Amino acid sequence: MSWSKDLVAASATPIILSILAEKENYGYSIIKKVEELSGGEMQWTDGMLYPVLHRLEKQGLIKSKWGKSDIGRRRKYYRLEKKGKKELIEEKRKWSVINSVLESVCQQKTSLI
Repeated sequence: MSWSKDLVAASATPIILSILAEKENYGYSIIKKVEELSGGEMQWTDGMLYPVLHRLEKQGLIKSKWGKSDIGRRRKYYRLEKKGKKELIEEKRKWSVINSVLESVCQQKTSLI
């Protein structure tokens, strides 16, 4: 399935913040988590993820630090900040409204067919 860049861009912030609300994480792991949660439908790339992570960090929603993996490799870990938790609540509220509207429109259209 092909995903429009607009839809991926619009959904990236709440998805990333939600993943980081669970626990501190690093880029590759976030990419794999998105793939897992979407049943393989969403295939994010480094080129898509890292600009969003950098933007979220500049906005003060997340914070990064360097650490080592279990095998000693350096990784940049990201965690949700207090401001990011507040933003996540607002993002979830907005997406809930969008989801409700889409469900209503789809149900109306289905009943007309």
